[in-house]
Amino acid sequence: MNTKEYIESGILELYVYGKLNETEAEEVSQKALEYPEIKSEIIEIEKAMVYLSGSIAPRLSGKNYEAIKKQIFGEPEEKVIPLTPKPKTNFLSYVGWAAAAIFLFGGIYLFQLNETSQQTIVGLETEKEKLDTEFKSLQLKNSENEEMLALIRDPKNTIIPLAGQEVSPNSFAKVYWNQETQSVYIDGAGLPEPPEGYVYQVWALKLNPLTPTSIGLLDNFKGQSKRIFEVENVGDAEAFGITLEPAGGSASPTLEQLYTLGKV
Repeated sequence: MNTKEYIESGILELYVYGKLNETEAEEVSQKALEYPEIKSEIIEIEKAMVYLSGSIAPRLSGKNYEAIKKQIFGEPEEKVIPLTPKPKTNFLSYVGWAAAAIFLFGGIYLFQLNETSQQTIVGLETEKEKLDTEFKSLQLKNSENEEMLALIRDPKNTIIPLAGQEVSPNSFAKVYWNQETQSVYIDGAGLPEPPEGYVYQVWALKLNPLTPTSIGLLDNFKGQSKRIFEVENVGDAEAFGITLEPAGGSASPTLEQLYTLGKV
């Protein structure tokens, strides 16, 4: 049912009169938060009730008032000479009842308004925290991207491609070697994730005679999104290789687990 049909169904009048059960009343309150036209209709119904209560408000005479007072407080200890009360006008009676009704419904409305405001504030704070987290994440990714671009674009870097070997022909990697600063970075994006309990180990090789030197492990491989790793200074390496070794690395490469290899 659309908003117009919902308003014309009569459920809003029952809501204002307090004739709905808790579940139905909660539904109406929720819709009032979602649809301004429903909230506006509820306010109009409340105003109509205030006007109606004023128009039919009973007028209490002084005699009736004294009788009610005796029922509540009992007979006074000292008799007071009663004064003939000045009859109240209908206008003052209406004003009294209307003021009471306005106070009642105004209190209900302000309570609901306060609840809505509190919910809105909580929602905005939650959304702000979410946006702050996303912004920090984007800042970190942007910083990583800038570092990668600077690394790739640096004309002083020698780029050595490492091709896949027999154990993993589809694997590949790249070495970015800045011989001026002697910094070395490994791009391991082309390597499969290592099995549990194993780690990739990078070797700088001298070819004659074949002398491997470990220059680092690609730790936290699964947790890296870019898979760019800085390793140790290589000196005068003639080739690079990457092997799969038990966690913690090995003293010498396991050639049967040689994943990539490339000459400088």
